[in-house]
Amino acid sequence: MNSPYANEEPAEHRRFARYLKALEAVAEASEVELVAAVLRDEDAAMANSAVLRHLDRRAAGLLSGPRFTAWAQAVAEVIARREFLTLRLREWTLLHTVALGGSWDAESLAGASDWLQRKATSTEAVTSVEALRVLAAQGRTRRVRHAARVRLQHTGRLD
Repeated sequence: MNSPYANEEPAEHRRFARYLKALEAVAEASEVELVAAVLRDEDAAMANSAVLRHLDRRAAGLLSGPRFTAWAQAVAEVIARREFLTLRLREWTLLHTVALGGSWDAESLAGASDWLQRKATSTEAVTSVEALRVLAAQGRTRRVRHAARVRLQHTGRLD
């Protein structure tokens, strides 16, 4: 292509990069407001993608800490109309509960997405032998079942 604009990045790519940078630097007090602003972008797919990356980054950072629940509740209100983002936040909340030894049920963990099950078997925050046993027996994929068995072997709790 000989157009003088051939090497120019599309506008949505530039906005996406700006959103990611802004979300990474946002103060906690302004985070929910910024997430809402990003989700108002005309390109819903791009906005969802930027917010998803932010959710994953923030949730991972807060996973084992006491501020996770308040953060998740605040963000849930803003993303309530975004089905995939809501599902991802629900799964981070389940992972948080398992990581902290809270009350969870085997059916929820066994029925969770491949993403959550892989995350649960790969993160050091999840040390629950019960959760690893559920995933070793009922994980959705061979990869998950194998990873859970390996983690159980390392704990000496593979029965």
